[in-house]
Amino acid sequence: MKKNILITGGAGFIGSNLALKLIEKGHTITVLDNLSKQIHGDDPENTSPLYGSIADKVNFIEGDVTSAADLKKAIENQDVIVHLAAETGTGQSMYQIARYTDVNIGGTARLLDLLANSKHQVKKIVIASSRSIYGEGKYFSEELGYVYPGHRTDELMRSGDFEVKYPGCKKPLKLVATDEESKIHPSSVYGITKQNQEQMVMTVCPTIGIAPVAFRYQNVYGPGQSLSNPYTGILSIFSTLIKNGKEINVFEDGKETRDFVFIDDVVDATILGIEKEEANNQVFNVGTGVATEVNTVVSELLANYNMEVPVKISGNYRLGDIRHNFADLTKISSTLGFDPKISFEDGIKRFANWVNTQAIQRDKYQQSIDEMKQKGLFK
Repeated sequence: MKKNILITGGAGFIGSNLALKLIEKGHTITVLDNLSKQIHGDDPENTSPLYGSIADKVNFIEGDVTSAADLKKAIENQDVIVHLAAETGTGQSMYQIARYTDVNIGGTARLLDLLANSKHQVKKIVIASSRSIYGEGKYFSEELGYVYPGHRTDELMRSGDFEVKYPGCKKPLKLVATDEESKIHPSSVYGITKQNQEQMVMTVCPTIGIAPVAFRYQNVYGPGQSLSNPYTGILSIFSTLIKNGKEINVFEDGKETRDFVFIDDVVDATILGIEKEEANNQVFNVGTGVATEVNTVVSELLANYNMEVPVKISGNYRLGDIRHNFADLTKISSTLGFDPKISFEDGIKRFANWVNTQAIQRDKYQQSIDEMKQKGLFK
């Protein structure tokens, strides 16, 4: 059944790819986006490839989720809302606290307030949650069974001890996949805002006759993601450094891991959430279920670009960063039939091939590091 679908933040990386796929399937798409310069550059309407990919294919509203008037205009005649609009980046969130809270929590609150207090035809909301709400991942202790370690301390990391600890455990902890029932304990302001967004949507929507679905996305990457945003996206950040011939500073010991999930798989999972009734009132992880070391990311990128730059494993660290987290996909696989199709090796090759077609971006990464140093968050 064809639907009118609003995507907030729909000119962004996930949103634009999702919009194009939904249009292919016959749905009518409206996008509400403020064309943030951090993502789209100084002249988005002329130079942003993400915006350019959807500009003439959707009903585009340049506006902001912090504006009730913009939201009211956007939700008119919509059947489904995919709420992606958010400030992203764990590091930046630790010192732009009001901004992250206003946009992520405040924008979601305004959206729900409008839906609760006005006439509309919205039947479902899909909210973009995040693996960041888990904080550190799930571990197995020989002494205590499954445990959920808290934030790593400045003192231990300063000494070069980056692995997570848990009180009462003397033997090393074994990392296991994080399932949806795992402890929620975010270690950054960004994670806190995503937890709040998810909980508000999952709590309010059933009381006003709207079916909620939440997707806890892992680290999403692929062709089209911003190469100029120095605050988020490790593959983009490293790629821009490599293309500029600059040294890559690998934080900690490079053995920290993430679950990198390709954009096409994320889009497919999200569409299952939109179209399947079985998704209603459920929360799902979206990832690959594979933990990949940062050292592997660096070596794969250098190999795919056939370039050499200095690589320094520095022992630097950012307060608020997690050590490990990868997704347990049992629930989304059994409930929605989702299984990721793109391996990291294949995905990074596709990503690198795309980067090779792009103009080399000015490297702004050091600027973001300097900001964190000034705030005492980068060591």
